[in-house]
Amino acid sequence: MKKKTFNTSSWKYAVWFAVAIILGILNGLYPTSLGMTTAQFLSDIFVRLFKFVSVPIIAVTICYTIARLGSARTQKVLWKRTLGYTLTTTLIAAGVGAALYYFFTPANVTAVSNADAGLAAQKGYLDYFVSVIPDNPLAPLVQGNVLSVLLIAIAVGIAIRYIQEDQSRATILNFLGAVQSVLFSIVNVIIRVLPLGIFGFTSICTRDFAGGVALNGLGHYFILVVASNLLQGILVLPLCLLLRRINPWRTVQNMSKALLVAFFSKSSAGTLPVTMACAEQNNKIHPTVSRFVLPICTTINMNGCASFILITVIYLMQNNGAVITIPTLLTWIVIATVAAIGNAGVPMGCYFLSASLLSSMNVPIQLLGIILPFYTVLDMVETSLNVWSDSCVATLVNKDIAKDLPKETATIHS
Repeated sequence: MKKKTFNTSSWKYAVWFAVAIILGILNGLYPTSLGMTTAQFLSDIFVRLFKFVSVPIIAVTICYTIARLGSARTQKVLWKRTLGYTLTTTLIAAGVGAALYYFFTPANVTAVSNADAGLAAQKGYLDYFVSVIPDNPLAPLVQGNVLSVLLIAIAVGIAIRYIQEDQSRATILNFLGAVQSVLFSIVNVIIRVLPLGIFGFTSICTRDFAGGVALNGLGHYFILVVASNLLQGILVLPLCLLLRRINPWRTVQNMSKALLVAFFSKSSAGTLPVTMACAEQNNKIHPTVSRFVLPICTTINMNGCASFILITVIYLMQNNGAVITIPTLLTWIVIATVAAIGNAGVPMGCYFLSASLLSSMNVPIQLLGIILPFYTVLDMVETSLNVWSDSCVATLVNKDIAKDLPKETATIHS
């Protein structure tokens, strides 16, 4: 008898999602002690579950995929296409933010308070690169350092390919494959009950929005960040798909569950299990592509972060007396792109990275304390764009190398 699987594109699942969102909105608009306690409990549980599976999935899938890539040509093309599309889309995102800033420069804040930007200590940006190099094989997994995990997984995957003993190599591959199956089984269970998490996320976000967002004269800056993300997501990325004769509307429909989770969870790394499930089951991305491209993109393909870093850093420099010229904007397009690639896909990652960049340049960061109250809205939009960009990159790579991929059936039944 054929095993029955649970499909995220089914109408029943869509109905449960819709019900969860509606109930969450109502719960947030008319909060009760019991309702909000339940919502907070569910939200915390699902955030922890996503963190629990996301880092191991990145480690195992990247390592396993690299270790068993078929031909050298396929491996080379996969790397080339993934890094090419990632760098291009991130660079364009930073460029869109710079263009909007140049043509619609926001006014300075008349008075900057001494609000704390939430940093325990000021760190230079180079410290982030140093921290990527692990000094303990288990520390990155325990600390959730996604970039370090990615580095270890790539190194181990390449090392496995060079093991001379066939039996030893086969044993390691079988072990990694078994661990991957276990992780995907856990993902299946999480996705089945995901509407409960959506209810919690929606309730908390609706309550926060209903409480009001204090712009404190930063409305223009806020609009620029949101507009740059929307232009990238609605115009630039769909155009990239259309140029390869891929239907962007169908793609966004196929990835809608992942985009929704990304919006409410504010973590592209945490959304990875759902993104992979939607990519393979709904968008028909080959497992070899999805399990290689998506974990990598989750850590280095940060379109939303690139535009936020550029606009935020330039805005704070302007508020502290710097003259913003075209060469300055061009320079920061490159810096923001590199910074976004080095950012971790976790909530508020872009915020703290921007603070680090400013601190390393001795630029006062008090204004970040005023931005913080409504940063959650920006973080939600940025994360959705990051996951949408990851989905587009995976779709483009899958289209480019489809003829070189082996016939294989996806095993994430969501």
